Amino acid sequence: MARESFDREIQYLRMLALTSGAYNRQQYAERLGISVHTYDKMARRLKEIASTVQQAGPDKADKDFGDMLRYSYPDSADPMLLFLFRGKSLKESESQRLSLLLTAMQDSPQTALQLLDICCEGMDEVLSLPDEKTIRGDLKYLEGVGVIQKLGSSRPYRYQLRNDWISELTADELLDLYDFVDIMANTQLPSVQGYLLRDSLKKQLLRDGFKDDHDGLEAALYKYHFYSRILDEAHLFSLLQAIEERRRVSFLYFTPKRETSYASRNTNPLYERDNMGKQVSLLPLKIVYDHQYGRWYLLGFSRGLNVQKFRMEGITQLAVADVVPEDEYLEKLELLERRVKHSWLIDTGRKVLIRLKFYNPGPSIPNFVKDRVRHQGQWGTITEEQEEGFIYEIEVNGTTEIKPWIRSFGSSCEVLEPAWLRQELTQEWKEIGAYYEPL
Repeated sequence: MARESFDREIQYLRMLALTSGAYNRQQYAERLGISVHTYDKMARRLKEIASTVQQAGPDKADKDFGDMLRYSYPDSADPMLLFLFRGKSLKESESQRLSLLLTAMQDSPQTALQLLDICCEGMDEVLSLPDEKTIRGDLKYLEGVGVIQKLGSSRPYRYQLRNDWISELTADELLDLYDFVDIMANTQLPSVQGYLLRDSLKKQLLRDGFKDDHDGLEAALYKYHFYSRILDEAHLFSLLQAIEERRRVSFLYFTPKRETSYASRNTNPLYERDNMGKQVSLLPLKIVYDHQYGRWYLLGFSRGLNVQKFRMEGITQLAVADVVPEDEYLEKLELLERRVKHSWLIDTGRKVLIRLKFYNPGPSIPNFVKDRVRHQGQWGTITEEQEEGFIYEIEVNGTTEIKPWIRSFGSSCEVLEPAWLRQELTQEWKEIGAYYEPL
């Protein structure tokens, strides 16, 4: 798949997960800003990747791609949306070439010329054959990501698959490692590398004779809730690298309120059309994850002095630009830290002091309310403790982001100050209560 199309597939998979396949072909194409013909080609390509990754049987081969997603993801510990990262944005020739290289180096060390002969013999006739420069570029990439290692100090160098740490583990140690990686990948951030590592360990266990069933590897099943968390990691590491290197980035941004979420690049002037996105040039400084809604946010500065905030699900056509001088970068970073110092998440509004009263659950019940406040209350402090409860104070930028946290305590939390926030929540609870009145 072409690099540009990766954004398109990400947006399509997000819509497919959120709508459970409720849209038809025409509606999906309109939301993506592409033709129905282009949509059909994309859907076929995704179905091919999904079938390859999941090793679907003949009974699933003809199933609609939306049905594959809708009916499989609640019953699997493997979030289906991750298959896009496994398929990656590789051309078919690159994918087959890398597979041949890794297979050859698994059995014995190989030189670059030996690997070139293996690739030329093993690749399909319809694909273009690689040259020595291409093979050395692939080896350099695989060595850089830690998949292979170079043996010896004199030419010609030999390369071998770097899997000693797996082969040296006992069966029980390998199974314990798999269980640990499985749990961490489903609960920690970021997740993509964890899932890919889990798949590698799973393949090794299956080769060693373990059975892929509920009594074997799949001892615990997870239902994945935040699909955007996985999909947004496609841009996460590119942005982290840009932040580390002090580089500006540019991208086409679509706000969640827009009806379209993607726009293809105009390559033919005869069919050029205006897109609904906003072209952004930004100095990225900080990435924030909202664990409550499973969203990633990008914070930075445009050419002005205002802090810019973007939900990463709306970022498409990301490109890295020029390097910013270190003094300018540090100045903007210091300014951003001051702006978000009292942000519950990323709000940069006016500061407000909030006083809350939390009620203890009971004398014979562990005080889970206080434990949760201490764990999640960030820089807030408990200023007064009573037999029935305690007073909690925090100064935050605005109240929009902290209100869901307050509401989540239900009757165990009461807003004391400010009075207008108390009134807002009172009105919201009245509206919620009206929904449950008898018919």
